[in-house]
Amino acid sequence: MGGTETKQQTNINTNILTGAQIFLECLKKEGVKEIFGYPGGVILSIYEALYNDHDIKHYLVRHEQAAVHAAEGYARVTGKPGVVLVTSGPGATNCITGIANAYYDGYPIVVFTGQVGVNQIGNDAFQEADIIGITRSCCKHNYLVKDVKDLPRIIKEAFHIATTGKPGPVVVDMPKDILTASADFVWPENIKLPGYNPNYNGHPKQTTKALELLCESERPVIIAGGGIVASQAMEELKQLADKLHVPVTNTLMAKGVYPETDEKSLGMLGMHGNFWANHAVTNCDVLFAIGTRFNDRITGCLKRFARDAQIIHVDIDPCSINKNVKVDIPIIGDAKNVLKAMLEEFNNNTPEIHYEVKQSWLEQINEWKNKRPKIEQHTDKLSSITVIQKIYEYTKDFDPIVTTEVGQHQMWTAQLWKCDKPRRFITSGGLGTMGFGFPAAMGISVADKGRLVLNIAGDGSIQMNIQELATCVQYNLPVINVIINNGYLGMVRQWQEKLYHQHYSETRITGPDFVKVAEAYGARGFRITKEEEIIPVLQQAIECKQPVFIDVVVDEYEMVYPWVLAGNPINKMLMSNNCPVN
Repeated sequence: MGGTETKQQTNINTNILTGAQIFLECLKKEGVKEIFGYPGGVILSIYEALYNDHDIKHYLVRHEQAAVHAAEGYARVTGKPGVVLVTSGPGATNCITGIANAYYDGYPIVVFTGQVGVNQIGNDAFQEADIIGITRSCCKHNYLVKDVKDLPRIIKEAFHIATTGKPGPVVVDMPKDILTASADFVWPENIKLPGYNPNYNGHPKQTTKALELLCESERPVIIAGGGIVASQAMEELKQLADKLHVPVTNTLMAKGVYPETDEKSLGMLGMHGNFWANHAVTNCDVLFAIGTRFNDRITGCLKRFARDAQIIHVDIDPCSINKNVKVDIPIIGDAKNVLKAMLEEFNNNTPEIHYEVKQSWLEQINEWKNKRPKIEQHTDKLSSITVIQKIYEYTKDFDPIVTTEVGQHQMWTAQLWKCDKPRRFITSGGLGTMGFGFPAAMGISVADKGRLVLNIAGDGSIQMNIQELATCVQYNLPVINVIINNGYLGMVRQWQEKLYHQHYSETRITGPDFVKVAEAYGARGFRITKEEEIIPVLQQAIECKQPVFIDVVVDEYEMVYPWVLAGNPINKMLMSNNCPVN
């Protein structure tokens, strides 16, 4: 006993720590307060170290995929990297969808996976998986730790890479014997990463050209993408749009970066975007795209996308420039820095702007708004659109954060939920991950305690990670899940109706009684079948301050419009079942 006490005392005095202890100390150096995880055999040494640690709060999820989505939700609303800890083999492979989701949407997370001992790697050991090889194509960078002395450097580099340049997920694979080995804990002060030098400042000549072109333009449009959120360039965007008198449309990832209630806001463009936004982009003479990779959901047919426009593209990721859309003025740099440079030049030189010409362009856009075809849908049952609209109107004064799953409910929410601030609308864009919204909302509730957090879900997608209701109950995370229950995989059914002769192959689903499911988990459950029930149920759900499922039984056949069918230009939209509009 005496010998053990002496050894422990020696370890403390000489700063000799195990790999597991070093891991926790590194997280503290990075300012990490919360992590999401699930224990397993090869990382039990970390959980042993966590047992007596009071500086880091661990949230036990019920599935590793949910841990990654929760970490991404956390990152999206805080701007800080979310952290995940899982075991080897299936623990690590269960994270792949979440890692890919964060990669495509560009949010910083660091995923720590356990691994079998270094000498066992490649021997098909129990719960061994080549997570380095598996994640190579869907993360920003990954590491396999081979020496405990390298652990502090690798962790510091992982956080640096995740949060700089275009943000994204980084994976750190930690073998069991590295975590149990001991070393002197030395935290590196500096990082040296040859070849990794993100360019934050756009080329001055290019920014000057861009400003001149915008000033001379007659029909300009700004497309604001998710890069605006990452660089926190909202104020600069607003100033530039106001000074140059340019309307702003946003991608799905950029809701709220420009106030959607502002008169120059066109709202969302693209496949299910606004009629007038799509027409404005199609007919503009200068298109200024900032922090978007021109995903096919916003471009439609590339040959007819803004074909009469000169295109300026700002992005910190050089790989995004000219990848999907050929541009006239490429600017590689951070959105905030580029916009700042343009504002400074404008303020110093005050170039001539023909405001009356730009005003007539805004009037043309308003004419499209006023003459837009009415979206006609006839139903005697409760409308999903009505439900989401009423939820928005009732909760907007709470300044809530809304997440969504993926499907019809996602698009209706994106269309109807007006955001004047960023980080208020959280959804899966690039990967389109069903099951994202609920655990993301859970992570948001951890990050922003006291905030009203709503997850708008479908009856199909909520079942992808429905088990996380247990996590919410355990930690009293009062996420309100509004389940738009139409008995179908709605968006897939919509495509089958229009494109596959109404052959609803394997899209009709029978779900559980969501009210009883909620009660079985120890949460609150409500059901809505009539419009007059929406507000009273919402009031109860908010006041109870518990995790909630609200089962909203709606019309089975309601469709999302406007709708640009794949391969069409974005100004060719369906506005109803029988109404194509050009």
